[in-house]
Amino acid sequence: MFDLVFVIAGNLFLIIGALFLFSAGLGVLRMPDTYNRIQTGTKATTLGTIMILIGIAFLHPSWTFKLIILIFFVMLTNPVSSHALARAAHSIGTRETETTVIDQLEADNNDTAKEQAE
Repeated sequence: MFDLVFVIAGNLFLIIGALFLFSAGLGVLRMPDTYNRIQTGTKATTLGTIMILIGIAFLHPSWTFKLIILIFFVMLTNPVSSHALARAAHSIGTRETETTVIDQLEADNNDTAKEQAE
């Protein structure tokens, strides 16, 4: 009975994780610019991957410690890599859509350039 609960919980986490990964792929296709695509891909894939790893931990309890290490690795590297991609896209001049109202990084860079000129 206890094993059946673990199998059901594990499969539910796998399905939820797959849905988040699917929504990440769909979001990357539907978002209007690079920055929105990076955000959609990062947030949904991070949560989807974590859910899948939790599901695998329920299905294979002996792997739990290794999967916890992987979860922390994903939680640390996905946001950092997306930040690096966004900064690189901004530095090479990739523009956002016309509906984007504020470009805080450009404003910060302009303020820094003014301070250095003075």
